[in-house]
Amino acid sequence: MRLSARIGLAVGCTVPLLVLAGGWLLLHLVAQDLRRAEDQHLRRRATAVAPDARALLRAAANGRPKAADTRERQLFDAALDVGVRVVGPDATFSGGPQPDPAAVLPDRTSGFVAVHADGRTWRALALPVHAGTASGTLWLFSPDTAARVQIPLVRRRVIATALLAAPVSGLLAWGLAAGASAPLRRLTRRTAGLDPRTSGARLGQWRTGVVEVDELAATVRTVLARYDEQAARTAEALDTARSFSSAAAHELRTPLMSMGTNLDILAGHPDLPAAERAEVVTDLRHEHARLLGLLVMLRELGRGDLVEAEAFRAVDLADTADAAVAEARRRGSDAEITLDAAPGLTVHGWEPGLRLLLDNLLVNALAHGRDAQGRAEVRVALTGGAGEVLVTVDDQGPGVPADARARIFERFQRGPDSAGSGLGLTLVAQQAALHRGSVTVTDGPDGTGARFTVRLPRGGDLPGPPGRRDWLIGTAGANRSQSFPKDPA
Repeated sequence: MRLSARIGLAVGCTVPLLVLAGGWLLLHLVAQDLRRAEDQHLRRRATAVAPDARALLRAAANGRPKAADTRERQLFDAALDVGVRVVGPDATFSGGPQPDPAAVLPDRTSGFVAVHADGRTWRALALPVHAGTASGTLWLFSPDTAARVQIPLVRRRVIATALLAAPVSGLLAWGLAAGASAPLRRLTRRTAGLDPRTSGARLGQWRTGVVEVDELAATVRTVLARYDEQAARTAEALDTARSFSSAAAHELRTPLMSMGTNLDILAGHPDLPAAERAEVVTDLRHEHARLLGLLVMLRELGRGDLVEAEAFRAVDLADTADAAVAEARRRGSDAEITLDAAPGLTVHGWEPGLRLLLDNLLVNALAHGRDAQGRAEVRVALTGGAGEVLVTVDDQGPGVPADARARIFERFQRGPDSAGSGLGLTLVAQQAALHRGSVTVTDGPDGTGARFTVRLPRGGDLPGPPGRRDWLIGTAGANRSQSFPKDPA
């Protein structure tokens, strides 16, 4: 059932009930007013005829019939339109419209009463009358026209009004509801053709002037926007999963084939000399470690591709750098690693991603930043600039050739003597991009070694990670114009 029909039906049922309730109250008030008017009329007539009633009782008590007749006529003339009955100790005088003499009057000598006789209702006023030694009761009667005529007339009119109000109010409410719901029907028609699965068309910004309909339209737009966002995230997740499987299949083939070859050697030559067997086992361990490292790096790239804006918060970069340096000192106990971090350097970021960035810069420095004697001296510095935080990592290694600085952050870029996965610096570039920053590599400050510089904005009102990311597929290469170069790790 349509909303307009529901409203029309509800109003059509409610209005007659309200009319009947109001009519009942009106009947009660009208009846009170009419009876009050009748009582006042009887009271005025009683005041006018009371002297004649006393004189009539006095004449009847003194045995003067002629005077009594005269007083009786005067009494009835003064009564006019009401019935009068004087009940004395020895006689009763009555005239005018009143109940049958055989009707039993209430046992009271004063006040208003209702008398029912011969199927009619009378309004009566009893008034005690004293005339010397004679006493009696003066009764005045008036037909109860309120109960006989006016009240039934008002009752019929109330019922007729209620019966008429039901269809009229229902139709009027239906018409008004149909007009009021027209914006809702237009919204229904506009949204009926929207299919997020097949079309990118969405509900436009338009206002109807009806607050509820505008709020509903805004809710529909919000729901569709969330659907688009979730669909985009699902698509990104699927792309990332496909990229992960493709990259893993491609990059794991070489170490797995090498491990298979070594296992074949061990299985096919059980009498292999101990030195050669140890060499094969060592090679297996290296390939196994490379395999695990590659899987870990691919997993971290996937995490970075799928991180949500809700994960970003205020991060104290000095604390994160201190934890990363402590871990690097534990791994490279023979290296000299120094940290110079100004306090209060806070950025809006994803803390695990920032830790991953620092860890991989330090791993890269320990692996490729040793001098000719094999010593590793790494200096990490954090400084605050104009709206940004500057992170620098300096080493004493051979540095990065100028022609290689444009590609060392690309996936699977490894040097000829590198045992890494080729994804460490790709993770650094990915995290810099996720935090809307940049990473570059230059010569060291004294011309020796390499300096990696990461610039991160400090603003706390940044919107979180950029829109689409897929570093497993190769977005890093597409972002070179955004100062996100590449390098091996």
